Amino acid sequence: MRKTVLTFGLLSGTVLSLLMLATIPFHDRIGFERGMIVGYTTMIIAALFVYFGVRSYRDNVNGGTVSFVRALGVGLLISLVATVMYVATWELAKDKIAPNYIEEYEAHMVEKAKSSGKSQAEIDKEIADMQKWMEMYRNPVVAIAFTFLEPLPVALLASLVSAAALRRRRREDGAIA
Repeated sequence: MRKTVLTFGLLSGTVLSLLMLATIPFHDRIGFERGMIVGYTTMIIAALFVYFGVRSYRDNVNGGTVSFVRALGVGLLISLVATVMYVATWELAKDKIAPNYIEEYEAHMVEKAKSSGKSQAEIDKEIADMQKWMEMYRNPVVAIAFTFLEPLPVALLASLVSAAALRRRRREDGAIA
C-alpha cells in the first residue's frame, strides 16, 4: 500500500505544485476571484490521482477487491501526501515568488468591502476582521494550517467518491462481486 500511496500522492502533489507555480506569476492578471476558480480546478484535476491510486491498489495490490473503508483510507493517504506537497510549495512560493501576495490580497479584500455598498459600520467591521485574519496568517503555524485546509474539501470528496465507486468484495463462493 505504501508504494501506491506514495506514487499517486506524489503525482497528485506534483500536479498541484506545478500548476500553482505556473499560475502565481499571473495572479495579478487572473485576479483573486478567478484565481480561486483556477486553484480549485487544479485541485479537482489533481484529485483524479486519488481515483487512479485507489483503483491501482484494488487491482494490483489487493487482488481485485477492496472494502469501502480500505479504499477510503488509501484515498485519504494519497490526498495527505499531495496536500503536504501543496502546503510546502505554497510556503516556499509565498516567500520567494510572491512575497507581497498576502498584502495584495488584503488590499483587494479591503477594496472589495469598500465597493460593496454596505454601510460604513459594516465595512469597518469587515476591514477589522480582515486585518485580524491577516495578522493570524502571518504566524507560520496558522498559515500552514489554513493552507492545509484549502484542498481538504476536494480531497475528502475525491476519496469518498473513489471509495464508493471502486469498492469490490469477494463473495462467499470466491467470486468477486
